[in-house]
Amino acid sequence: MTDVLTMGRVGVDIYPLQVGVSLREVETFGKYLGGSPTNVAVAASKLGRAAAVITRTGKDPFGEFIHDALREYGVDDAFVTAVEGLPTPVTFCEIRPPEDFPLFFYRFPKAPDLVINPEELDISAVREAKLFWATVTGLSQEPSRGAHFHAWEARAKRGFTVLDLDYRPMFWDSADAAREQVRKALPHVTVAVGNLDEVEVATGLREPYKAGQALLDAGVELAVVKQGGAGVLGMTRDETVSVPPVPVEVVNGLGAGDAFGGALCHGLLAGWPLERVLRFANAAGSIVAGRLACAPAMPTAAEVEGVLDVG
Repeated sequence: MTDVLTMGRVGVDIYPLQVGVSLREVETFGKYLGGSPTNVAVAASKLGRAAAVITRTGKDPFGEFIHDALREYGVDDAFVTAVEGLPTPVTFCEIRPPEDFPLFFYRFPKAPDLVINPEELDISAVREAKLFWATVTGLSQEPSRGAHFHAWEARAKRGFTVLDLDYRPMFWDSADAAREQVRKALPHVTVAVGNLDEVEVATGLREPYKAGQALLDAGVELAVVKQGGAGVLGMTRDETVSVPPVPVEVVNGLGAGDAFGGALCHGLLAGWPLERVLRFANAAGSIVAGRLACAPAMPTAAEVEGVLDVG
């Protein structure tokens, strides 16, 4: 049985090896596995969880690289298939620590990961995974949107069913369009996780406690609101927990949320108290924020526990 099954965006991250330089001037780059839900699967695998991802690539060398990288990281690629005629997406970024990391997505004419068809899903795998993780990006276009709702309906909120509120405005006509789809999705999931911008898109509210309560009212059992320098808020109907951030000298903040996500999966599956889950996830995110890449930077459990012990 798969512990963590994720679904959605994948691609190749082309990150500059020079820090603080615009893409106009960068001369050398590194090539890495990318895509938020894919990185979450990698993070969970590094923590010892059996992980797999449902996604699609182009039928090209970058698509082959994605299969190679997933296998290298111990992530099952059985549900990763190619789409004829569409290129595997690539993403460039500029690295300007501590807070400026502009992203440039090349997902044209359409990203293969948005061509996940409902009828092609392995529904038994979706049902049986201990934790199923999907993102808001997957709701931005058909047939991916229909595939996500098909998966959620078949899963019927078994185990942990997580929606990452991961809102990328360049993938949507408007925030209102995203909010409409998120509100349809929330009754199908048990956990919602996002930063302040993302929970505001989802709920129309930015104040963390009010936004968390709105997510609970929409049907989730656990709302996780990441507040940057103010730490992380976790809310259930019976418990509210706030944990402080872990200090770190930021190198690249782009993979921190995915490390947080993989660690959140690990803690939930371990059955830890909510405060321990959030502290562990925070520490995992801080480790990756202090490293250059995303997928290769995901920490082991021992590394995370080392940060917690120091703290």
